[in-house]
Amino acid sequence: MPLGVAALDDLFSAFEELRVALDGTDVTTIDAAASRVSRCAAAVRAIGAWRADDAIRARVTALLPLIEAARVRINVLTDHAGQRLSLLAAHGSTQAPLVYGR
Repeated sequence: MPLGVAALDDLFSAFEELRVALDGTDVTTIDAAASRVSRCAAAVRAIGAWRADDAIRARVTALLPLIEAARVRINVLTDHAGQRLSLLAAHGSTQAPLVYGR
């Protein structure tokens, strides 16, 4: 299997792992999955073959919906976290102390 294809397979797998992690509640798992996506994306960028090879470029294009799905999930989760922090702040720190400073 060519190196570019293996790196893309790893990237597909990493995005699937991230999708599953984002559906859960374990921050450590989400962080590990995000780090894996970052490493795999760097490996694909380092190869550079995806720019010249039509088949590999098509695989990268096929990955775009997974990337978009992860981006949307992250935005939704960020919004939910912001709403929760706002609710906690509205009730005052004596009711539920904030974890993060503002």
